[in-house]
Amino acid sequence: MIIFGIIMMAAPLGAMCWLLFNLAVFALPLFAGVSAGLAAMNTGAGPIGGILVGLLAGAATLTAGQLVFTLAPSAPVRLAVAGLFAAPAALAGYHATRGLAAMAIPADGWRDVFAIVGAIAIGLTALARLSLPRDPVGRSAAPAALAPRSCPPS
Repeated sequence: MIIFGIIMMAAPLGAMCWLLFNLAVFALPLFAGVSAGLAAMNTGAGPIGGILVGLLAGAATLTAGQLVFTLAPSAPVRLAVAGLFAAPAALAGYHATRGLAAMAIPADGWRDVFAIVGAIAIGLTALARLSLPRDPVGRSAAPAALAPRSCPPS
């Protein structure tokens, strides 16, 4: 019965890790949206106004980051924008990994070690996903040497 429980916990844990790695890129827009929404609620906008302000701030942050990253001509600017998006992802990765480690590791020191390793892994994953070259049209961005060639007519 214990083995069955361990196997049944592997699927949700794997799904949570998969979600964490896939959604890490969106940590900065989420943080910006939540912060703006809470600030709006604290100034008297109410829950509906706070939600609307938060959604607008999150969408604006994501759109501005994508525009700067796409239109920036230099690599250092794109790397700086990718770093701005990867830093909150690493922070979210630290806390998520620490929460997951708290279920299995009793020692605080080892929890922190696993949390730091998780933060580094998730931050680097977000940085790598943001810095991959993309074609705005949606075609494959394969190098010219790997692009399919058409045969000359015979």
